[in-house]
Amino acid sequence: MARLSPRREAVLSAVAIFAIALVVRAVFAAQIVFPKPEDTAYYVGVARNLIEGRGLVSDALWSYATPPLVFPRPAFEVWLPLPSLLAAIPMAIAGTTFSVAQVSSVLVGALVPVLSWRLAADVAGERGLPLGRARTLALGTGLTTAVYLPLLLHSALPDSTMPFAALALGACLLMTRIARRAAAAPVPGPAAAPVPGLAPRPDLQLIGLGVLIGLAALTRNEAIWIGLAWAIVAWRLPGLSVGQRVRLIGVAAVVAGIVFAPWALRDWVVFGSPLPGQAATNALSVTGFDIFAWQDPPTVSRYLAVGAGQLLQMRVDGVSHNLFDVLLLPGFPIALIGLLALPWTARGAALRPVVLVGGLTFLVTSLLFPVSTTWGTFLHAAGPIHVLLVISTLVALDAAIARLGVRMGWTRPIAWLGAVLGIFSAVLFSAALLPTFGTGSRDTARFYDELQARMRAAGEPLDATAGPVISNFPIWLAETARIPALALPDEPPASVVDLAAHFPGAHLLVLVDPQGTHWPADLRSGAPDADCFRPIDLGAPTDPTLARDPLAGTTAYLVACP
Repeated sequence: MARLSPRREAVLSAVAIFAIALVVRAVFAAQIVFPKPEDTAYYVGVARNLIEGRGLVSDALWSYATPPLVFPRPAFEVWLPLPSLLAAIPMAIAGTTFSVAQVSSVLVGALVPVLSWRLAADVAGERGLPLGRARTLALGTGLTTAVYLPLLLHSALPDSTMPFAALALGACLLMTRIARRAAAAPVPGPAAAPVPGLAPRPDLQLIGLGVLIGLAALTRNEAIWIGLAWAIVAWRLPGLSVGQRVRLIGVAAVVAGIVFAPWALRDWVVFGSPLPGQAATNALSVTGFDIFAWQDPPTVSRYLAVGAGQLLQMRVDGVSHNLFDVLLLPGFPIALIGLLALPWTARGAALRPVVLVGGLTFLVTSLLFPVSTTWGTFLHAAGPIHVLLVISTLVALDAAIARLGVRMGWTRPIAWLGAVLGIFSAVLFSAALLPTFGTGSRDTARFYDELQARMRAAGEPLDATAGPVISNFPIWLAETARIPALALPDEPPASVVDLAAHFPGAHLLVLVDPQGTHWPADLRSGAPDADCFRPIDLGAPTDPTLARDPLAGTTAYLVACP
Protein backbone atom coordinates (compact mmCIF):
# COMPACT_ATOMS: atom_id res chain seq x y z
CA MET A 1 0.00 0.00 0.00
CA ALA A 2 1.45 3.35 -1.04
CA ARG A 3 2.37 5.76 1.73
CA LEU A 4 0.45 9.03 1.78
CA SER A 5 2.34 12.14 0.77
CA PRO A 6 3.31 14.39 3.70
CA ARG A 7 0.91 17.10 2.53
CA ARG A 8 -2.01 14.68 2.16
CA GLU A 9 -1.27 13.10 5.52
CA ALA A 10 -1.18 16.53 7.13
CA VAL A 11 -4.52 17.50 5.59
CA LEU A 12 -6.17 14.26 6.70
CA SER A 13 -4.73 14.61 10.21
CA ALA A 14 -6.01 18.18 10.53
CA VAL A 15 -9.46 17.22 9.24
CA ALA A 16 -9.67 14.24 11.60
CA ILE A 17 -8.66 16.30 14.64
CA PHE A 18 -11.12 19.04 13.71
CA ALA A 19 -13.95 16.52 13.23
CA ILE A 20 -13.31 14.83 16.58
CA ALA A 21 -13.03 18.16 18.39
CA LEU A 22 -16.20 19.40 16.71
CA VAL A 23 -18.24 16.35 17.72
CA VAL A 24 -17.02 16.42 21.32
CA ARG A 25 -17.78 20.14 21.62
CA ALA A 26 -21.19 19.83 20.03
CA VAL A 27 -22.18 17.03 22.42
CA PHE A 28 -21.06 19.00 25.47
CA ALA A 29 -22.54 22.31 24.25
CA ALA A 30 -25.95 20.62 23.99
CA GLN A 31 -25.86 20.16 27.78
CA ILE A 32 -25.37 23.91 28.40
CA VAL A 33 -28.80 25.51 28.12
CA PHE A 34 -28.11 28.90 29.70
CA PRO A 35 -25.37 31.49 29.04
CA LYS A 36 -23.29 31.16 32.17
CA PRO A 37 -21.30 33.11 33.44
CA GLU A 38 -22.68 36.61 32.93
CA ASP A 39 -20.15 37.74 30.35
CA THR A 40 -21.35 34.95 28.08
CA ALA A 41 -24.90 36.28 28.42
CA TYR A 42 -23.62 39.74 27.53
CA TYR A 43 -21.98 38.62 24.27
CA VAL A 44 -25.04 36.60 23.28
CA GLY A 45 -27.41 39.42 24.18
CA VAL A 46 -25.52 41.97 22.10
CA ALA A 47 -25.47 39.55 19.15
CA ARG A 48 -29.23 39.06 19.45
CA ASN A 49 -29.83 42.82 19.64
CA LEU A 50 -27.70 43.28 16.52
CA ILE A 51 -29.71 40.69 14.58
CA GLU A 52 -32.98 42.21 15.78
CA GLY A 53 -31.94 45.55 14.33
CA ARG A 54 -31.19 47.38 17.58
CA GLY A 55 -27.47 47.66 16.92
CA LEU A 56 -24.50 46.97 19.18
CA VAL A 57 -26.32 47.69 22.42
CA SER A 58 -27.08 45.96 25.71
CA ASP A 59 -29.99 46.20 28.14
CA ALA A 60 -27.57 45.85 31.07
CA LEU A 61 -25.70 48.82 32.47
CA TRP A 62 -23.15 46.95 34.56
CA SER A 63 -20.44 49.61 34.87
CA TYR A 64 -20.77 53.33 35.43
CA ALA A 65 -17.23 54.49 34.69
CA THR A 66 -17.79 55.26 31.00
CA PRO A 67 -20.55 57.62 29.81
CA PRO A 68 -23.12 57.83 28.30
CA LEU A 69 -25.15 56.12 31.03
CA VAL A 70 -28.29 55.53 28.99
CA PHE A 71 -30.60 52.75 27.83
CA PRO A 72 -30.15 50.97 25.56
CA ARG A 73 -26.52 50.97 26.57
CA PRO A 74 -23.90 51.17 23.79
CA ALA A 75 -22.07 47.87 24.11
CA PHE A 76 -18.45 47.04 24.86
CA GLU A 77 -17.21 49.89 26.99
CA VAL A 78 -14.85 47.32 28.56
CA TRP A 79 -15.04 44.14 26.49
CA LEU A 80 -14.62 43.81 22.72
CA PRO A 81 -17.02 42.90 19.90
CA LEU A 82 -15.64 39.98 17.89
CA PRO A 83 -17.27 37.20 19.98
CA SER A 84 -20.68 38.82 19.49
CA LEU A 85 -20.06 39.35 15.79
CA LEU A 86 -19.14 35.68 15.41
CA ALA A 87 -22.23 34.58 17.35
CA ALA A 88 -24.40 36.84 15.20
CA ILE A 89 -23.52 34.92 12.02
CA PRO A 90 -25.37 31.66 12.84
CA MET A 91 -28.04 33.65 14.70
CA ALA A 92 -28.83 35.55 11.52
CA ILE A 93 -29.45 32.23 9.78
CA ALA A 94 -31.09 29.98 12.36
CA GLY A 95 -32.56 32.26 15.01
CA THR A 96 -31.46 34.22 18.06
CA THR A 97 -31.40 31.43 20.65
CA PHE A 98 -28.48 30.61 22.90
CA SER A 99 -28.02 27.19 21.32
CA VAL A 100 -27.59 28.82 17.91
CA ALA A 101 -25.07 31.29 19.34
CA GLN A 102 -23.06 28.32 20.61
CA VAL A 103 -22.39 27.24 17.03
CA SER A 104 -19.78 29.97 16.68
CA SER A 105 -17.90 28.97 19.84
CA VAL A 106 -18.05 25.27 18.96
CA LEU A 107 -16.58 25.88 15.51
CA VAL A 108 -13.87 28.25 16.71
CA GLY A 109 -13.12 25.98 19.65
CA ALA A 110 -12.64 23.03 17.29
CA LEU A 111 -9.94 24.99 15.46
CA VAL A 112 -7.77 25.24 18.57
CA PRO A 113 -6.84 21.51 18.65
CA VAL A 114 -5.89 21.73 14.95
CA LEU A 115 -3.60 24.69 15.66
CA SER A 116 -2.22 22.81 18.68
CA TRP A 117 -1.47 19.80 16.44
CA ARG A 118 0.43 22.03 14.01
CA LEU A 119 2.36 23.68 16.83
CA ALA A 120 3.34 20.30 18.28
CA ALA A 121 4.44 19.15 14.82
CA ASP A 122 6.75 22.18 14.67
CA VAL A 123 8.17 21.24 18.07
CA ALA A 124 8.73 17.65 16.94
CA GLY A 125 10.50 18.83 13.80
CA GLU A 126 12.67 21.24 15.72
CA ARG A 127 13.67 18.47 18.15
CA GLY A 128 14.49 16.12 15.29
CA LEU A 129 12.20 13.36 16.50
CA PRO A 130 11.88 10.23 14.35
CA LEU A 131 8.85 10.22 12.09
CA GLY A 132 6.77 7.90 14.27
CA ARG A 133 7.40 9.83 17.46
CA ALA A 134 6.85 13.16 15.69
CA ARG A 135 3.53 11.99 14.26
CA THR A 136 2.44 10.64 17.65
CA LEU A 137 3.40 13.83 19.48
CA ALA A 138 1.47 16.02 17.05
CA LEU A 139 -1.64 13.85 16.88
CA GLY A 140 -1.56 13.24 20.62
CA THR A 141 -1.46 16.97 21.26
CA GLY A 142 -4.36 17.63 18.90
CA LEU A 143 -6.52 14.89 20.41
CA THR A 144 -5.64 15.80 23.99
CA THR A 145 -6.57 19.44 23.48
CA ALA A 146 -9.77 18.25 21.81
CA VAL A 147 -10.92 16.77 25.14
CA TYR A 148 -8.97 18.96 27.59
CA LEU A 149 -11.35 20.34 30.23
CA PRO A 150 -10.48 24.09 30.17
CA LEU A 151 -10.54 24.27 26.36
CA LEU A 152 -13.62 22.08 26.02
CA LEU A 153 -15.63 24.04 28.56
CA HIS A 154 -15.09 27.42 26.94
CA SER A 155 -15.77 26.01 23.49
CA ALA A 156 -19.42 25.68 24.58
CA LEU A 157 -19.61 29.33 25.69
CA PRO A 158 -19.82 32.17 23.14
CA ASP A 159 -17.31 34.46 24.83
CA SER A 160 -13.81 35.75 24.10
CA THR A 161 -11.83 32.73 25.32
CA MET A 162 -11.73 30.53 22.24
CA PRO A 163 -11.54 33.30 19.60
CA PHE A 164 -8.57 34.79 21.44
CA ALA A 165 -6.91 31.38 21.81
CA ALA A 166 -7.33 30.56 18.11
CA LEU A 167 -6.08 33.94 16.91
CA ALA A 168 -3.14 33.95 19.33
CA LEU A 169 -2.05 30.44 18.33
CA GLY A 170 -2.43 31.26 14.64
CA ALA A 171 -0.30 34.37 15.12
CA CYS A 172 2.37 32.40 17.00
CA LEU A 173 2.55 29.82 14.20
CA LEU A 174 3.02 32.59 11.64
CA MET A 175 5.68 34.25 13.79
CA THR A 176 7.88 31.15 13.73
CA ARG A 177 7.54 30.79 9.96
CA ILE A 178 8.32 34.42 9.21
CA ALA A 179 11.21 34.38 11.67
CA ARG A 180 12.60 31.13 10.25
CA ARG A 181 12.59 32.46 6.70
CA ALA A 182 14.02 35.82 7.66
CA ALA A 183 16.80 34.30 9.77
CA ALA A 184 17.75 31.85 7.01
CA ALA A 185 18.02 34.53 4.31
CA PRO A 186 21.44 36.10 3.68
CA VAL A 187 21.97 39.69 4.61
CA PRO A 188 21.86 41.57 1.28
CA GLY A 189 24.87 43.54 0.19
CA PRO A 190 24.79 46.63 -2.03
CA ALA A 191 24.17 44.57 -5.19
CA ALA A 192 22.33 41.61 -3.69
CA ALA A 193 18.83 40.62 -4.59
CA PRO A 194 16.06 41.54 -2.14
CA VAL A 195 15.53 39.09 0.69
CA PRO A 196 12.21 37.22 0.38
CA GLY A 197 9.82 38.50 3.00
CA LEU A 198 11.95 41.55 3.76
CA ALA A 199 11.44 43.47 0.54
CA PRO A 200 9.64 46.82 0.61
CA ARG A 201 6.55 44.96 -0.61
CA PRO A 202 5.62 42.77 2.37
CA ASP A 203 4.65 39.14 1.92
CA LEU A 204 1.29 37.56 2.68
CA GLN A 205 2.47 35.84 5.87
CA LEU A 206 3.51 39.15 7.40
CA ILE A 207 0.22 40.74 6.38
CA GLY A 208 -1.61 37.72 7.76
CA LEU A 209 0.19 38.13 11.07
CA GLY A 210 -0.98 41.73 11.26
CA VAL A 211 -4.54 40.68 10.46
CA LEU A 212 -4.52 38.05 13.21
CA ILE A 213 -3.16 40.51 15.77
CA GLY A 214 -5.79 43.07 14.73
CA LEU A 215 -8.59 40.52 15.02
CA ALA A 216 -7.25 39.41 18.40
CA ALA A 217 -7.42 43.06 19.48
CA LEU A 218 -11.14 42.94 18.61
CA THR A 219 -11.43 40.01 21.01
CA ARG A 220 -9.37 40.91 24.08
CA ASN A 221 -7.08 43.72 25.18
CA GLU A 222 -4.39 41.10 25.83
CA ALA A 223 -3.75 41.13 22.08
CA ILE A 224 -1.15 43.78 22.84
CA TRP A 225 1.03 41.00 24.27
CA ILE A 226 0.82 39.12 20.97
CA GLY A 227 2.17 42.22 19.25
CA LEU A 228 4.90 42.65 21.85
CA ALA A 229 5.86 38.99 21.52
CA TRP A 230 6.34 39.47 17.78
CA ALA A 231 8.40 42.60 18.38
CA ILE A 232 10.70 40.63 20.71
CA VAL A 233 11.00 37.70 18.29
CA ALA A 234 11.65 39.93 15.27
CA TRP A 235 14.13 42.19 17.03
CA ARG A 236 16.24 39.25 18.20
CA LEU A 237 16.52 37.64 14.77
CA PRO A 238 20.20 37.19 13.88
CA GLY A 239 21.83 38.68 10.81
CA LEU A 240 19.26 41.40 10.08
CA SER A 241 19.82 45.11 9.91
CA VAL A 242 17.92 47.49 12.16
CA GLY A 243 15.85 48.60 9.20
CA GLN A 244 14.83 45.04 8.39
CA ARG A 245 13.80 44.38 11.97
CA VAL A 246 11.81 47.61 12.08
CA ARG A 247 10.12 46.66 8.80
CA LEU A 248 9.11 43.24 10.11
CA ILE A 249 7.61 44.79 13.23
CA GLY A 250 6.17 47.85 11.51
CA VAL A 251 4.31 46.08 8.72
CA ALA A 252 2.52 43.79 11.17
CA ALA A 253 1.73 46.74 13.46
CA VAL A 254 0.34 48.86 10.62
CA VAL A 255 -1.87 46.06 9.32
CA ALA A 256 -3.12 45.30 12.83
CA GLY A 257 -3.85 48.98 13.32
CA ILE A 258 -5.83 49.11 10.07
CA VAL A 259 -7.92 46.12 11.15
CA PHE A 260 -8.62 47.66 14.57
CA ALA A 261 -9.07 51.26 13.40
CA PRO A 262 -12.81 51.12 12.60
CA TRP A 263 -13.58 49.88 16.09
CA ALA A 264 -11.33 52.49 17.67
CA LEU A 265 -13.20 55.16 15.67
CA ARG A 266 -16.53 53.77 16.85
CA ASP A 267 -15.38 53.89 20.49
CA TRP A 268 -14.15 57.45 19.99
CA VAL A 269 -17.52 58.53 18.63
CA VAL A 270 -19.62 56.63 21.20
CA PHE A 271 -17.50 56.77 24.36
CA GLY A 272 -15.22 59.73 23.69
CA SER A 273 -11.96 57.79 23.48
CA PRO A 274 -10.47 55.19 21.12
CA LEU A 275 -8.47 53.68 24.00
CA PRO A 276 -9.69 51.15 26.58
CA GLY A 277 -9.49 53.66 29.42
CA GLN A 278 -11.90 51.87 31.70
CA ALA A 279 -10.04 48.58 31.26
CA ALA A 280 -6.88 50.35 32.40
CA THR A 281 -8.73 51.81 35.40
CA ASN A 282 -9.42 48.27 36.57
CA ALA A 283 -5.76 48.13 37.64
CA LEU A 284 -6.76 50.43 40.52
CA SER A 285 -9.43 48.10 41.89
CA VAL A 286 -9.09 47.09 45.52
CA THR A 287 -12.04 44.70 45.34
CA GLY A 288 -13.74 42.93 42.46
CA PHE A 289 -16.93 44.88 43.21
CA ASP A 290 -15.18 48.11 42.16
CA ILE A 291 -16.26 47.44 38.58
CA PHE A 292 -19.82 48.27 39.75
CA ALA A 293 -18.87 51.45 41.66
CA TRP A 294 -21.27 54.38 41.53
CA GLN A 295 -20.14 56.99 44.08
CA ASP A 296 -16.80 55.44 45.11
CA PRO A 297 -14.90 54.60 41.89
CA PRO A 298 -11.28 53.40 41.83
CA THR A 299 -8.70 56.18 42.14
CA VAL A 300 -4.95 56.28 42.69
CA SER A 301 -5.27 57.76 46.19
CA ARG A 302 -7.90 55.20 47.19
CA TYR A 303 -5.70 52.43 45.82
CA LEU A 304 -2.58 53.52 47.67
CA ALA A 305 -4.51 54.09 50.88
CA VAL A 306 -4.90 50.34 51.45
CA GLY A 307 -1.22 50.14 52.32
CA ALA A 308 1.82 48.24 51.09
CA GLY A 309 0.87 45.04 52.87
CA GLN A 310 -2.52 44.81 51.20
CA LEU A 311 -1.08 45.75 47.80
CA LEU A 312 1.41 42.90 48.14
CA GLN A 313 -1.32 40.50 49.26
CA MET A 314 -3.37 41.41 46.16
CA ARG A 315 -0.52 40.25 43.96
CA VAL A 316 -0.04 37.05 45.93
CA ASP A 317 -3.75 36.38 45.50
CA GLY A 318 -3.60 37.21 41.79
CA VAL A 319 -0.66 34.90 41.12
CA SER A 320 -2.13 32.04 43.13
CA HIS A 321 -5.55 32.41 41.49
CA ASN A 322 -4.12 32.40 37.98
CA LEU A 323 -1.75 29.54 38.70
CA PHE A 324 -4.00 27.21 40.67
CA ASP A 325 -7.62 28.14 39.91
CA VAL A 326 -7.14 28.83 36.20
CA LEU A 327 -4.27 26.54 35.12
CA LEU A 328 -3.43 23.70 37.48
CA LEU A 329 -6.73 22.62 39.01
CA PRO A 330 -8.91 22.59 35.85
CA GLY A 331 -6.09 20.97 33.87
CA PHE A 332 -4.86 18.48 36.46
CA PRO A 333 -2.75 16.38 36.09
CA ILE A 334 -1.67 17.44 32.60
CA ALA A 335 -1.17 21.07 33.57
CA LEU A 336 0.98 20.16 36.58
CA ILE A 337 3.25 17.86 34.57
CA GLY A 338 3.52 20.41 31.79
CA LEU A 339 4.38 23.23 34.16
CA LEU A 340 7.10 21.22 35.92
CA ALA A 341 8.61 20.20 32.58
CA LEU A 342 8.27 23.63 30.98
CA PRO A 343 11.81 24.90 31.70
CA TRP A 344 13.12 22.03 29.55
CA THR A 345 10.33 21.50 27.02
CA ALA A 346 9.84 25.17 26.11
CA ARG A 347 13.36 25.66 24.78
CA GLY A 348 13.60 26.40 21.10
CA ALA A 349 12.08 28.72 18.54
CA ALA A 350 8.87 26.78 17.87
CA LEU A 351 7.35 27.52 21.27
CA ARG A 352 9.04 30.85 21.92
CA PRO A 353 6.11 33.03 20.72
CA VAL A 354 3.59 31.06 22.79
CA VAL A 355 5.85 31.26 25.84
CA LEU A 356 6.16 35.02 25.38
CA VAL A 357 2.43 35.58 24.86
CA GLY A 358 1.48 33.31 27.75
CA GLY A 359 4.17 34.60 30.09
CA LEU A 360 3.40 38.26 29.45
CA THR A 361 -0.32 37.66 29.90
CA PHE A 362 0.19 35.76 33.14
CA LEU A 363 2.57 38.31 34.65
CA VAL A 364 0.64 41.43 33.64
CA THR A 365 -2.75 40.15 34.78
CA SER A 366 -1.30 38.79 38.02
CA LEU A 367 0.78 41.82 38.97
CA LEU A 368 -0.92 44.83 37.35
CA PHE A 369 -4.54 43.62 37.52
CA PRO A 370 -4.39 41.38 40.60
CA VAL A 371 -7.99 42.02 41.68
CA SER A 372 -9.64 41.99 38.27
CA THR A 373 -7.89 38.76 37.35
CA THR A 374 -9.68 36.93 40.17
CA TRP A 375 -12.90 37.86 38.34
CA GLY A 376 -11.82 36.34 35.02
CA THR A 377 -9.25 38.57 33.29
CA PHE A 378 -6.62 35.86 32.92
CA LEU A 379 -9.15 33.04 32.69
CA HIS A 380 -10.40 34.20 29.30
CA ALA A 381 -6.90 34.86 27.94
CA ALA A 382 -5.33 31.60 29.12
CA GLY A 383 -6.05 29.46 26.04
CA PRO A 384 -2.50 29.69 24.61
CA ILE A 385 -0.99 28.69 27.96
CA HIS A 386 -3.30 25.69 28.26
CA VAL A 387 -2.07 24.51 24.86
CA LEU A 388 1.53 25.18 25.88
CA LEU A 389 1.12 23.01 28.99
CA VAL A 390 -0.42 20.16 27.00
CA ILE A 391 2.49 20.20 24.52
CA SER A 392 4.98 20.40 27.38
CA THR A 393 3.41 17.36 29.04
CA LEU A 394 3.42 15.23 25.89
CA VAL A 395 6.99 16.22 25.01
CA ALA A 396 8.07 15.24 28.52
CA LEU A 397 6.18 11.93 28.37
CA ASP A 398 7.62 11.16 24.94
CA ALA A 399 11.16 11.77 26.14
CA ALA A 400 10.64 9.79 29.35
CA ILE A 401 9.17 6.79 27.53
CA ALA A 402 11.92 6.85 24.90
CA ARG A 403 14.57 6.94 27.61
CA LEU A 404 12.86 4.13 29.50
CA GLY A 405 12.71 2.06 26.33
CA VAL A 406 16.46 2.42 25.79
CA ARG A 407 17.18 1.46 29.39
CA MET A 408 14.88 -1.55 29.28
CA GLY A 409 16.07 -2.64 25.86
CA TRP A 410 12.64 -2.55 24.26
CA THR A 411 12.75 -3.43 20.58
CA ARG A 412 9.30 -2.14 19.63
CA PRO A 413 8.57 1.62 19.80
CA ILE A 414 5.81 2.61 22.21
CA ALA A 415 5.86 6.37 21.69
CA TRP A 416 2.07 6.17 21.46
CA LEU A 417 1.89 5.51 25.19
CA GLY A 418 2.55 9.15 26.11
CA ALA A 419 -0.23 10.35 23.81
CA VAL A 420 -2.63 7.75 25.19
CA LEU A 421 -1.86 8.81 28.75
CA GLY A 422 -2.48 12.46 27.87
CA ILE A 423 -5.76 11.75 26.10
CA PHE A 424 -6.96 9.41 28.83
CA SER A 425 -6.21 11.93 31.60
CA ALA A 426 -8.01 14.70 29.75
CA VAL A 427 -11.05 12.52 29.01
CA LEU A 428 -11.23 11.29 32.61
CA PHE A 429 -11.36 14.74 34.18
CA SER A 430 -13.61 16.22 31.50
CA ALA A 431 -16.11 13.37 31.82
CA ALA A 432 -16.10 13.70 35.60
CA LEU A 433 -16.49 17.48 35.86
CA LEU A 434 -18.27 18.77 32.74
CA PRO A 435 -21.74 17.41 33.67
CA THR A 436 -21.79 19.75 36.68
CA PHE A 437 -21.64 22.72 34.33
CA GLY A 438 -24.64 21.44 32.44
CA THR A 439 -26.56 20.98 35.67
CA GLY A 440 -25.56 24.46 36.81
CA SER A 441 -26.79 26.02 33.59
CA ARG A 442 -30.18 24.30 33.91
CA ASP A 443 -30.48 25.39 37.55
CA THR A 444 -29.73 29.01 36.64
CA ALA A 445 -32.29 28.97 33.81
CA ARG A 446 -34.88 27.53 36.22
CA PHE A 447 -34.03 30.20 38.79
CA TYR A 448 -34.77 33.11 36.47
CA ASP A 449 -37.99 31.53 35.25
CA GLU A 450 -39.06 31.15 38.87
CA LEU A 451 -38.00 34.71 39.72
CA GLN A 452 -40.15 36.18 36.97
CA ALA A 453 -43.16 34.06 37.97
CA ARG A 454 -42.88 34.98 41.66
CA MET A 455 -42.36 38.69 40.97
CA ARG A 456 -45.43 38.63 38.72
CA ALA A 457 -47.46 36.98 41.48
CA ALA A 458 -46.23 39.61 43.96
CA GLY A 459 -47.60 42.37 41.75
CA GLU A 460 -44.19 43.65 40.62
CA PRO A 461 -43.66 41.99 37.22
CA LEU A 462 -40.24 42.14 35.63
CA ASP A 463 -41.41 43.65 32.35
CA ALA A 464 -41.53 46.98 30.54
CA THR A 465 -43.62 48.48 33.36
CA ALA A 466 -40.87 47.86 35.92
CA GLY A 467 -38.40 50.44 34.62
CA PRO A 468 -34.68 49.75 35.10
CA VAL A 469 -34.25 47.09 37.80
CA ILE A 470 -31.23 47.18 40.10
CA SER A 471 -29.58 43.80 40.70
CA ASN A 472 -26.27 42.24 41.65
CA PHE A 473 -26.62 40.12 38.47
CA PRO A 474 -27.81 42.77 36.03
CA ILE A 475 -26.78 41.02 32.80
CA TRP A 476 -28.65 37.81 33.54
CA LEU A 477 -31.71 39.76 34.65
CA ALA A 478 -31.63 41.96 31.54
CA GLU A 479 -31.25 39.01 29.18
CA THR A 480 -33.86 36.73 30.76
CA ALA A 481 -36.55 39.35 31.38
CA ARG A 482 -35.61 41.57 28.41
CA ILE A 483 -35.69 44.66 30.60
CA PRO A 484 -33.14 47.39 31.42
CA ALA A 485 -31.03 46.41 34.43
CA LEU A 486 -28.57 48.35 36.58
CA ALA A 487 -25.62 46.88 38.45
CA LEU A 488 -25.88 47.08 42.23
CA PRO A 489 -22.81 48.91 43.59
CA ASP A 490 -21.28 47.48 46.75
CA GLU A 491 -21.93 50.79 48.49
CA PRO A 492 -24.26 51.97 51.29
CA PRO A 493 -28.03 52.27 50.77
CA ALA A 494 -27.78 56.05 50.31
CA SER A 495 -25.62 55.48 47.24
CA VAL A 496 -28.13 53.06 45.73
CA VAL A 497 -30.96 55.53 46.41
CA ASP A 498 -28.93 58.12 44.51
CA LEU A 499 -28.40 55.63 41.67
CA ALA A 500 -32.15 54.97 41.45
CA ALA A 501 -32.83 58.71 41.36
CA HIS A 502 -30.61 59.10 38.28
CA PHE A 503 -32.64 56.55 36.30
CA PRO A 504 -36.36 57.36 36.12
CA GLY A 505 -38.54 54.40 36.99
CA ALA A 506 -35.81 52.47 38.82
CA HIS A 507 -37.85 51.36 41.83
CA LEU A 508 -36.97 47.66 42.18
CA LEU A 509 -33.94 45.98 43.74
CA VAL A 510 -33.39 42.23 43.31
CA LEU A 511 -30.66 40.61 45.44
CA VAL A 512 -29.60 37.17 44.24
CA ASP A 513 -27.40 35.31 46.72
CA PRO A 514 -25.72 38.60 47.67
CA GLN A 515 -22.05 38.95 48.54
CA GLY A 516 -19.88 41.94 49.32
CA THR A 517 -19.70 44.36 52.22
CA HIS A 518 -22.99 46.27 52.25
CA TRP A 519 -25.79 44.04 50.97
CA PRO A 520 -27.91 43.01 52.77
CA ALA A 521 -25.88 43.80 55.92
CA ASP A 522 -26.62 47.56 55.77
CA LEU A 523 -30.36 46.93 55.58
CA ARG A 524 -30.23 44.72 58.66
CA SER A 525 -28.12 47.22 60.61
CA GLY A 526 -30.37 50.17 59.79
CA ALA A 527 -27.75 52.20 57.89
CA PRO A 528 -28.80 55.65 56.61
CA ASP A 529 -31.58 55.37 54.01
CA ALA A 530 -32.05 51.67 54.76
CA ASP A 531 -35.74 52.45 55.37
CA CYS A 532 -36.01 53.36 51.66
CA PHE A 533 -35.97 49.63 50.83
CA ARG A 534 -39.26 47.88 51.47
CA PRO A 535 -39.24 44.08 51.19
CA ILE A 536 -41.41 42.33 48.62
CA ASP A 537 -42.94 39.02 49.62
CA LEU A 538 -41.80 36.53 46.97
CA GLY A 539 -44.16 33.86 48.23
CA ALA A 540 -43.79 30.11 47.97
CA PRO A 541 -42.24 28.09 45.12
CA THR A 542 -44.46 27.63 42.09
CA ASP A 543 -43.72 23.91 42.30
CA PRO A 544 -44.51 22.73 45.86
CA THR A 545 -42.84 19.36 45.23
CA LEU A 546 -39.38 20.93 45.03
CA ALA A 547 -37.07 19.89 47.86
CA ARG A 548 -35.46 23.32 47.89
CA ASP A 549 -36.83 26.75 47.07
CA PRO A 550 -35.06 27.95 43.87
CA LEU A 551 -35.13 31.50 45.26
CA ALA A 552 -33.57 30.60 48.60
CA GLY A 553 -31.26 33.48 49.52
CA THR A 554 -32.96 35.85 47.07
CA THR A 555 -34.77 38.99 48.21
CA ALA A 556 -36.51 41.83 46.41
CA TYR A 557 -37.26 45.39 47.51
CA LEU A 558 -39.19 48.45 46.45
CA VAL A 559 -36.86 51.46 46.40
CA ALA A 560 -38.88 54.38 47.70
CA CYS A 561 -37.89 56.88 50.39
CA PRO A 562 -40.55 58.16 52.81
